[in-house]
Amino acid sequence: MPSFDIVSELEIFEVNHAVQNTQKEIATRFDFRGQDVSIELNEKAKEIKISTESDFQCEQVYNMLENHFFKRKIDIQALDPQKMSASGKHIVQVIKLKDGLDSDTAKKINKAIKDSGIKVQSSIQGDKIRVTDKKRDTLQQVMAFLKQEQFGLPLQFNNFKD
Repeated sequence: MPSFDIVSELEIFEVNHAVQNTQKEIATRFDFRGQDVSIELNEKAKEIKISTESDFQCEQVYNMLENHFFKRKIDIQALDPQKMSASGKHIVQVIKLKDGLDSDTAKKINKAIKDSGIKVQSSIQGDKIRVTDKKRDTLQQVMAFLKQEQFGLPLQFNNFKD
């Protein structure tokens, strides 16, 4: 029976490259010369920390990070920017990385599949959703449907079995 899994996985090495490229761009930009600007990735906590001297600079660094995510083909929906906070003379922004399907989102996706009218079997299995049907074409319809929908995090389709 043909099936596939819906997952939301973040390739942390690609995120690391995007952060390193942003650091290189900060070092070469004229408007950041002599300024105390930094960006760091904490892989264990799955968050990126931007520290600048002003909120405008913080927004600029965040835009550069988004551009590098786009260049490395990482979905920007994986970024969850928190509010900027002031600590001393620095503005700090923490950006959490969305990795994995949480149960609420998995339920929303499952409900959207059921409400779409496409006759397939879908079940939540931990941090993934398994979709099965007798025809491959129907599974491809589900993939196309889910690509059009917005669930607030990037979705990947893997483990496609015939």
